[in-house]
Amino acid sequence: MDTSEREFEWDMAKEAVNVIKHGVDFSTAQLAFADPRRVIAEDLSHRRGEDRFYCLGRVGDRILTVRFTVRGHRIRILGAGYWRKGRTGYEKTNPIHE
Repeated sequence: MDTSEREFEWDMAKEAVNVIKHGVDFSTAQLAFADPRRVIAEDLSHRRGEDRFYCLGRVGDRILTVRFTVRGHRIRILGAGYWRKGRTGYEKTNPIHE
């Protein structure tokens, strides 16, 4: 999935909840997509209408997991956090990293 030419959008109320629960705002979540070694995976647990995905990308010295969907030419961010499962998936795909 090519994410390089897409714009981002999100629900401001959902972002506020995400900051409280996970400490990550969605402006920061966008940065995961800029990682050239990012991993995009389909969210197979969600099957209600629209396809959802995960982006696992390095932001600073940590691996950020971003849950998102694609609407037209926009990436709609649904949630983000620094979770061990995302880091593990990133490291399996990128076994040699800094």
